[in-house]
Amino acid sequence: MDRTSGALDVFKALGDSSRLKIVGMLMRGESYVELIASRLGLTSATVSHHLKRLEEAGLVECHRTQFYMIYSLVPGALSATLAELVADAAPPVDDDAAYRDGVINTFMPFGRLTHLPSQNKKREVVLRRIISELDDKDAYTELEINEHIKKYYDDYCLIRREMISFGLLAREHESGVELYHKTDG
Repeated sequence: MDRTSGALDVFKALGDSSRLKIVGMLMRGESYVELIASRLGLTSATVSHHLKRLEEAGLVECHRTQFYMIYSLVPGALSATLAELVADAAPPVDDDAAYRDGVINTFMPFGRLTHLPSQNKKREVVLRRIISELDDKDAYTELEINEHIKKYYDDYCLIRREMISFGLLAREHESGVELYHKTDG
């Protein structure tokens, strides 16, 4: 059983008021079905059913004495915090690769940008893809940047401005020449 289904079983088991009362009783010490039933005003069959559910969730264990099945809490079964139980149920972190691939497949299905996404997060994904395909150099002329962007989108001025505003590209003037540099943005 994986940890997610284990946490789900615990939540389901504790999601009943009678089972919560039984767990509360067992926190004070071990007990048997008839005693639990009389204290909670339930039938022995109902208590047996609840104990079975708690046992399946890994919260309760039992052992036989001469005449009775004695139930007790599993040591440490309630020591996991809510945060630990919920964290185990979360999907693994994959650094958003699937999300980025989905955005690229949507907006650049044939290697060219069909239109610029309106959402900033998606826009940044597309801009990062375009700039990642740029040759590794220290500096680029405006013409080099424009020619590169034209491979992906006709409005190279818009894409260049967006790259600058997202901090992916920096512009500077050296000796009267305007140069562009890729940034870590």
